[in-house]
Amino acid sequence: MPGAARVRAGRRDRANVACRGTSDTGDPVRALVRGTLPRLTLAFTVASVLLIWGAPYLVEVLAPGLPDPRLAVDCTRLTGTCVLTFGLAGYCSAALRAHRRFVAPAAIYVAYNTAVITAMFVLGGRWGVRAAAIGVAVGGLLMILTQLPSFLRQLRRRPTDLGTTPTDAPNATGPAALEDPAVLEDPADLEDPAADRRAVNLALFGTVLLFALCRQSQVLIERFLAAPLPAGTISHLNYAQKVAQLPMVLALMLCTVTFPVVSQALAEGDTERARDRVERDLRAVSYVVLLGTAAVVACAPQLIQLLFQRGAFTAQDTAATAAVMRVYALGLLGQALVGALVRSYFSAGRATWYPVAAMTAGIAATAGAGAWAVGSWGVLGIAAANAAGISLTALILLYGMGTRGVPIRTRRVLAAMGRPLRAAVVACGVGWFGASLVGSSTLGLTAGGTAVTVVFLVLAGMPGGQGFTPTIRTLTRRLPHARFR
Repeated sequence: MPGAARVRAGRRDRANVACRGTSDTGDPVRALVRGTLPRLTLAFTVASVLLIWGAPYLVEVLAPGLPDPRLAVDCTRLTGTCVLTFGLAGYCSAALRAHRRFVAPAAIYVAYNTAVITAMFVLGGRWGVRAAAIGVAVGGLLMILTQLPSFLRQLRRRPTDLGTTPTDAPNATGPAALEDPAVLEDPADLEDPAADRRAVNLALFGTVLLFALCRQSQVLIERFLAAPLPAGTISHLNYAQKVAQLPMVLALMLCTVTFPVVSQALAEGDTERARDRVERDLRAVSYVVLLGTAAVVACAPQLIQLLFQRGAFTAQDTAATAAVMRVYALGLLGQALVGALVRSYFSAGRATWYPVAAMTAGIAATAGAGAWAVGSWGVLGIAAANAAGISLTALILLYGMGTRGVPIRTRRVLAAMGRPLRAAVVACGVGWFGASLVGSSTLGLTAGGTAVTVVFLVLAGMPGGQGFTPTIRTLTRRLPHARFR
């Protein structure tokens, strides 16, 4: 019949277009990059320009207590380009990690920190704190340039270089499919699969973006609450947070490859392999971050004195920053668990609003507790609210993993964290006592750090516990996944 013939011809045309589009790219990630990167670049550029233009109004809203906001406005404008550079750097990192290229994304932090330190060293005497803002702006650009060669090389690869061809896919729409009457006459073919994929990708992108925005809003809440406090309070918060988060960053580096590996396992229907991988990651993260937390709490004054006490940074600043850092450290396990768990939620390749809801609950707890505690405890109340809010988010994410994420055995995971948690408490006490016995910051840090490490390894690695053996074995298994080109 003419009508049926037209429908069949339309299906054949759409299939041919889909086949040609797949053969042009040979890789769904590259197709996604080509479809979304230009629009995202434009959006990031517009947002960056608006931030630079509206810097005075933004500073007035976020830091209403500053007596002279001109310096803050200048620094905000200097770092306004980071909306564009950080956004593109994160986009490139995600695309490279999807292809199991992890070296270039890991190197961006070296490039960024090098730019900040160099700018402060070269320009600090003349520009003051503005030198740090210049370093941040330059560092954001270097984060892109560090990944650009690998990113462009990945986009230029032929389909055969990627190890797959369009017809390798189990549901490929190629010539063989066009000759199959069952495929041609399937009513499902009347739907537009490309439109469905675009809708799913847009929803997934939206959930990831909203989660990231919610998480970063913690910093804005802290700055808003700290603005009316005495001068130097925001600096104490910033220094304490940056140093305290080092163990968390190190711990999350252990599960860098979780996202693509778990995604592949879920795509293949192998939930058991995905579950085992996530559980190993959570155990490894908990051991590393708890060891780092014990060291940070035990040696906080010595660490801050060694790093910052010079020039205008006085002994009083060291004491205040160390106190804030010790309170911040109480939320490091929650920070690390959130970073590890959210990757598992998004590994299934479908939109899920549960992590956004969990992060929103944590933000609400941070804001409420901070507003209540800042009047009585000042900056320490803000740090405690941060730790409480992120810990609440981690608990909510753990609770929902069984039904909304990878079905991990939550009780077993929590039980495995018990031993390193107890070891960290004891090691922290011993290290605190050892560091306080030495007057020199360098020797005190060495004595306290050594005591913490030895005690933690002995207690956490006792027979019957998980110890560090699974962590080391996990790391050695991951080496084949890293590709340098």
